[in-house]
Amino acid sequence: MAKESAPKKPLTKTELLANIAAVTELPKTQVAAVLDALAAEIEKSLGNKGAGAITIPGLVKIEKKKVPARKAEKGVPNPFKPGELMDRPAKPACSKVKVRALKMLKDMAK
Repeated sequence: MAKESAPKKPLTKTELLANIAAVTELPKTQVAAVLDALAAEIEKSLGNKGAGAITIPGLVKIEKKKVPARKAEKGVPNPFKPGELMDRPAKPACSKVKVRALKMLKDMAK
């Protein structure tokens, strides 16, 4: 009978910082500062005064989408119980974040 190997766990932040520091020969503090700066740039771009989108070249494109408010409706067909009607509550307007993988990242996953 073949042994089942345990599923591999994703890298922790500490492991990621250590791996990048080893490859680039930079101290972990500088690598952490770069990642913090990247997070700050993403926050600026997706904020109210930002462009609403940012691209990390070759990896991902992050976009902010504004979803309009939805009015309450009565007597809407229930998708889970055909023939039954339901009331749909109102939803306020909100912003959603969409993250799209770019070609280089898709090729890495093959």
